[in-house]
Amino acid sequence: MYDNNELRLIEAAGELDSPLDEIEPIDDHAEATQPDPEAMLALLTAPETPQRMLAARAFCELQDERAIPHLINLLNDVCPLVRVSAAYALGRNPDPTAVDPLIEQLNRDWNGYVRKGVVWALGNCRDRKALPSLIDALCTDISAVRLWAASSLAQMAKLDYEDIVACVPPLITALKQDPMAAVRSNCAWSLGQLCRELPSNAIYAGAVDGLIEAFAEDEDMGVREDAKAALLRVGDPRALQMIEEIELDGLF
Repeated sequence: MYDNNELRLIEAAGELDSPLDEIEPIDDHAEATQPDPEAMLALLTAPETPQRMLAARAFCELQDERAIPHLINLLNDVCPLVRVSAAYALGRNPDPTAVDPLIEQLNRDWNGYVRKGVVWALGNCRDRKALPSLIDALCTDISAVRLWAASSLAQMAKLDYEDIVACVPPLITALKQDPMAAVRSNCAWSLGQLCRELPSNAIYAGAVDGLIEAFAEDEDMGVREDAKAALLRVGDPRALQMIEEIELDGLF
């Protein structure tokens, strides 16, 4: 979907950082006072890039439905810092009208920070239309985007059974195969969240088996800990017995 050289450059830049890490604070009193909504609404359409970025970032804190159409427009801004701020703001102000524009931006934006923010926003929208895009991001994008795609899929636990079922196989695959330990950990967490919403059937059993395998065999101790924590939250009797046996055998 993206040029390999672009992907390598983005990953080399520190792909697990937050998309907003490189942006300066809104002002010296940001922690003490919230921005003025009326002033920030006006700046969303300002001709100056720093003002648009400032306003988009403000709606990462503020919730105001009047900002949504302007934030959607800013997804196409020429400045990637404006685009990522708009994505974050739409995640804080989720709205059905933003889902399709966010999906379109995920599919076309060259900037990994922006795609990462878009994936986070799509998870917060909790709309089944976003499911194929989140799965594709988990399977094909750079590690920073995969990291948050894994977490965003857990939001589908709030949707219908069919949506939950669609999330489980790609999460199991990524839990077993993703080269980045942090991504595997997020997959473990998400599977634990989804399992709590599933009946005891074959899909549920497959997810539990994947978590048990990660707990027993993953080379990264953090992933193993996260898989164990997910299984403990699920409370599956078979999984609890397996955890006890593995720990008694000294394999953990």
